[in-house]
Amino acid sequence: MSERVAIIGAGKIGEALLAGLLASGKPTRDLAIVEHSAVRAAEIADEYKVLVTDLATAVEHARIVVVAVKPDGVDGVLAALGKLEDNNDVERVTVTLVAGIPAAKFENALPAGSPVIRVMSNMPLLVNEAMSVLSTGRYATAEQVQTVSALLATVGKVMVVPENLMDAVTAISGSGPAYVFLLAETMIDAGVALGLTRAQAAAMAKQTIRGAGVMLTDTGMTATDLRAAVTSPAGTTAAAITELERGGVRSAMYAATAAAAGRSAQLSRRPELEGSAGNDGGFRG
Repeated sequence: MSERVAIIGAGKIGEALLAGLLASGKPTRDLAIVEHSAVRAAEIADEYKVLVTDLATAVEHARIVVVAVKPDGVDGVLAALGKLEDNNDVERVTVTLVAGIPAAKFENALPAGSPVIRVMSNMPLLVNEAMSVLSTGRYATAEQVQTVSALLATVGKVMVVPENLMDAVTAISGSGPAYVFLLAETMIDAGVALGLTRAQAAAMAKQTIRGAGVMLTDTGMTATDLRAAVTSPAGTTAAAITELERGGVRSAMYAATAAAAGRSAQLSRRPELEGSAGNDGGFRG
């Protein structure tokens, strides 16, 4: 059975996935890359020693075709894929990593009954710590979902949800890294205001956020339990939490994620409004 994965688009997303697959032990012979920029194609071929070729050659006999182009490149890719004769020896599944475009757009452009899986990933994919959330089109099978989940697990964690939750996914995990970066930025500035050097404040903030993240993922405790564990009655943390609550941190987060989800829904209906950037809930690649 063919195990080829064809990745269309070698921007940040495509390259990160390629690097993750290779690091997980995927043989170079089972990978093919399509990249329209000759300079970028040469860079990828030189760096990773994989086949960088035209779309027809890459897709032939591929089990999984990953579309990782910007939104304004999707129509061209779908038109080219639709024109190819299907000489595949296995049923091909198309995986879209393009933010803001529903699976139905791909299904309508590809041959009838083509399985499609939509994925919203996020920026930590670049360091193999992504949160990748899958939703299935009408024709994708459970086996194909399992196969694609295993592929994406090489670059982080994976979850499957109905497609009608993708706007919420965008608001929480797609855009989520930016919220954490804003928190870090604010902590650093606050540390400087309290007398620390910027380097000292940055080192403290980064390691504190890293350590807190590990505790959230590894201890089995909830965020509420962990927050309570570090908050002694009438202590310094309690004083800080009181000010954050007074400042409306919870309501601000609710409003922010609602705004992100609303914008995601708007752009999913009309992704062309954003030109090449599209819905940047994951990250621009």
